[in-house]
Amino acid sequence: MTSFASNVFCRVERVCRHLPVVLNTFLVFSITGEVSYLVLVEAPLEADQKKTEWSAWWKAVHLLAQYFMLGNICWNASLFLKTSPSIRGVFLGGEGMGQGWRYCYTCETHTPPRCSHCYDCKVCVLRRDHHCVFFGQCVGFRNYRYFLSCLLFMWSGLLYAVVMNAEVFIVILKEGVTVHSVLLLLIPWIMLVSGQVSARAFAFAFIADTCVVGLLLVSAFLFFHVFLLLRGQTTREWYSSRRPYNLGVVGNLRHGLGLRWYLCWLSPLIPSPLPGDGLHFQVTGSLEPIR
Repeated sequence: MTSFASNVFCRVERVCRHLPVVLNTFLVFSITGEVSYLVLVEAPLEADQKKTEWSAWWKAVHLLAQYFMLGNICWNASLFLKTSPSIRGVFLGGEGMGQGWRYCYTCETHTPPRCSHCYDCKVCVLRRDHHCVFFGQCVGFRNYRYFLSCLLFMWSGLLYAVVMNAEVFIVILKEGVTVHSVLLLLIPWIMLVSGQVSARAFAFAFIADTCVVGLLLVSAFLFFHVFLLLRGQTTREWYSSRRPYNLGVVGNLRHGLGLRWYLCWLSPLIPSPLPGDGLHFQVTGSLEPIR
């Protein structure tokens, strides 16, 4: 009985671990499909422009832009998940151990500065920033670039989607701010179940709401991590008010995104090797937390 319950718990845990990734993937492709529909079918053009050559170019540019952003989101997310930020496969011995090294009793090994154990990943992570619940993996030394690039293109894609969905909000509010229109925007699920709106109206309202809420959340995450990157901090170091590894703006960008930091955000295919090894860091300030 105990073995059966343990197996069930392990399977449920495995499913729950991948659920955020599946949900995010569904939302990203749903938003992309809805915006593609708006561009191809209900593009906000004047009636005399809808069948002109300019209209075809307008749609082609919009589709190219949104699928460029979608491709970057998917590719960066894939590389983020495939790139392990942990200490597995990293030689931690030798004579290089010094100030800042600690012993992890869970992993039973010495770990370098800025490395800490993640109880969700069950391993120590090099220059650990935080455990991302949306991807089910830690953000660390080797995959930070892909995490930040994915956030950047998610932000730009959601901003674009909100602008394109402005027509949806205009249609919903065209008769004024009524109880029906407000409820459709705030609680579209209840409006659908109660039969107050059609499935088509619900889908447009739900995706438009998701774009707005998603843009606010992703904006907060993106600007916070850009702020930390420019200061040479991880999330854990920001909590303790420490800045011992601040190398200046350009130096922090190089150590966070690689030698081609000024280009790597355009595509994950652009090689941008990191200047360090994740074990040794140049110390420019006190390692003690500010009290």
